[in-house]
Amino acid sequence: MSFTLAIRAGPARLASRASSQLPKAKGSMSSGPAAAAAIRAFHQSATKNTFFTSRAVTVTLLTGGAIFGGTLVAINVVFNRETREDGGMPVFERAYLNSTFMHTGLGVGIIGLSAYQMIQSGFVYRIMATNPWVFAIGGIAISMGSMFATRAIDPDNYVPKYAMWTVFNATQAAFIAPLMTMAAPALLARAGLYTVAMMGGISFVGATAKQEKYLYIGGPLLAGAAIVAVSGFAPLVLPVTAVRTLAITENLWLYGGLAVFGGFTLYDVQKVLHHARLAERGIIKKDPVNESISLELDFLNIFIRMVQILMMQQNRRK
Repeated sequence: MSFTLAIRAGPARLASRASSQLPKAKGSMSSGPAAAAAIRAFHQSATKNTFFTSRAVTVTLLTGGAIFGGTLVAINVVFNRETREDGGMPVFERAYLNSTFMHTGLGVGIIGLSAYQMIQSGFVYRIMATNPWVFAIGGIAISMGSMFATRAIDPDNYVPKYAMWTVFNATQAAFIAPLMTMAAPALLARAGLYTVAMMGGISFVGATAKQEKYLYIGGPLLAGAAIVAVSGFAPLVLPVTAVRTLAITENLWLYGGLAVFGGFTLYDVQKVLHHARLAERGIIKKDPVNESISLELDFLNIFIRMVQILMMQQNRRK
């Protein structure tokens, strides 16, 4: 089951918020010279930010490496524990789950590195200068197209499958890159650690629960994701004067989204184990790349909300 819908509204909102921070050039932003001047001025000012200093970049990369390494340790220590009532997780299921999480970690790493390169090259500032609707609709089209193409390619056809998977991850990087320019590296590291901790805990529950115990929650979670997605688009269609309504939709997007995608993590882990049993019987082929896509989207949705919540808390202290 694909849960792409709900991840789109948030980055669209981030792009809209980021674009409001662009320096205003004289005249209309639609004119070529004015737009170029605004992008150039914003890029020059952003390079002075501590995010782009060598020390901050080093801290960010080291933290990302630590998170990735911690994830691998968690996979081997937590998911390999024999905690089920029926004698523990079967070897085939364990290996399939480990492979899926390895691909998930690799995908998240590709997204992070791609987002960093987009920032360094100035591509992200051109994204910020575009219309939020153009950014959202275009991003959705490319992301969904690459995701469906990845899922449709046979797992034995490695080269095109991994190529489309990389394109999919690159489109996700374009969505989170604006967020990385608005948050400090320390805050991003905290959000990453909180996300890993939350997903690790929920995944442990899903991996050690009885077989197919939580697969029934897929339908209700999909309905919840649709509601969260609609709340994410609210700032683009509601007037600024609707303060109370916007505050409600903001909380629904943040905290409701955390609950929904936490539930999706639980569902997706059990779905991976269910597919492992089907693959063992020869009903379907093993495809950890396809399995990892849903978990990557869960990670990104939780991470984005963690960053926004931490930024809100930081602003309240000022």
